[in-house]
Amino acid sequence: MADQRHTQHTLRINRAPVLTLWAAVVAERLGFAREEALTLGRAVAGLNAYAKGKALGLFTPTPQAIQAQRKARRGQEVLMVSFLHRAVPTMCTDAGLRALSKEKPIDAASVQRYLESKFGAALEDAFEAMQKLATSRPPTILADEAYQLYEQFRPAIPAGPKGWGAVGTLNLDAIRKLATDSP
Repeated sequence: MADQRHTQHTLRINRAPVLTLWAAVVAERLGFAREEALTLGRAVAGLNAYAKGKALGLFTPTPQAIQAQRKARRGQEVLMVSFLHRAVPTMCTDAGLRALSKEKPIDAASVQRYLESKFGAALEDAFEAMQKLATSRPPTILADEAYQLYEQFRPAIPAGPKGWGAVGTLNLDAIRKLATDSP
């Protein structure tokens, strides 16, 4: 949960919700509907966390897990969306495009609740700062630069296993400055 001792300038928070919100803002800027964008944001953050966990030796894919994933996909049309340097599995549902987690469509309302719980009262300020940054670039440039921009403002955490799940400081003014420094 976000440290409640924040101002509209900084807050203490883990990287996963920051990436979730940023990816959702970027997806909306690129033309996805709000609910679609929320699920894409959550999926990108989850894929990043899994990749980091694997690199740290915290997760090891097993043949059984891979086989279960293949079995779950049979009969379903899974579309891969390239987004923020990740291949995000998605599916068309009655509610629209939804990113998948563990082979199931992500619920946009649960992502919104997650962001509200992690950012607390700072969610609106963080959203506005990120939206300002996203709209400071044309969509085609933003699509190419989005992850590098995230790397410039994400909370700093310790390297290696000590950083897993660690909280850092997110500086909203740094995000706003990136928007004014746009090419």
